Amino acid sequence: MSDIFHEVDEEVRREQFQKLWDRWGNYILAAAVLLVVAVAGWRAWDWYETRKAQEAGTAFETALDLAKAGKHDEAETAFAKVAKDSPAGYRALARFREAAELAVRDPAGAVKAYDAIAADSSMGRTLQDLAAVRAALLLVDSAPFAEIQTRLEPLTAADRPFRHSARELIALSAWRSGDKAAAKRWFDMIVTDADTPSGTRSRIDMLIALSDESGKG
Repeated sequence: MSDIFHEVDEEVRREQFQKLWDRWGNYILAAAVLLVVAVAGWRAWDWYETRKAQEAGTAFETALDLAKAGKHDEAETAFAKVAKDSPAGYRALARFREAAELAVRDPAGAVKAYDAIAADSSMGRTLQDLAAVRAALLLVDSAPFAEIQTRLEPLTAADRPFRHSARELIALSAWRSGDKAAAKRWFDMIVTDADTPSGTRSRIDMLIALSDESGKG
């Protein structure tokens, strides 16, 4: 008797399943196809991105080799191509290296290249600040103190990653320009900051000593 009820129950389930399939089967198949297509698409994209990254890495290494060999014009061109065609990480690195190679023959052009990076919000604040410091480093021997201070003072706040380098360059520029009051202000800021790196502190101590000697003379 129980077998009969079992067979009836199985038949009812089959009928219910058939009704569900008749109603929703096409949607289930469509969803399955979409899932397969999505997985295939993701795998294809992942393969494509991996290949692009590998190609960019190879191109970047080639450009580095050119730079090490002293072929700065060729290296600059190679880095520019990487910066144009590569994924974001290599693109950012290549823009910095392109500017560095440009600095060998055209410092003014390199400053413009660093300024362009510093103005590009897609790079992120850390890289923007680094580019601003690099530009100021190229200018510190020739630009007026006011320009160096304008460029770098926003970077000297306590939450900025390159504040110590920015402060040091401003102090150096003030010292070079003979602005004793400005130099003392930045010297004091640097030496009283417990987080100032030892190398920066040593260089500033040297400038302070030179300033003292100059004052005695």
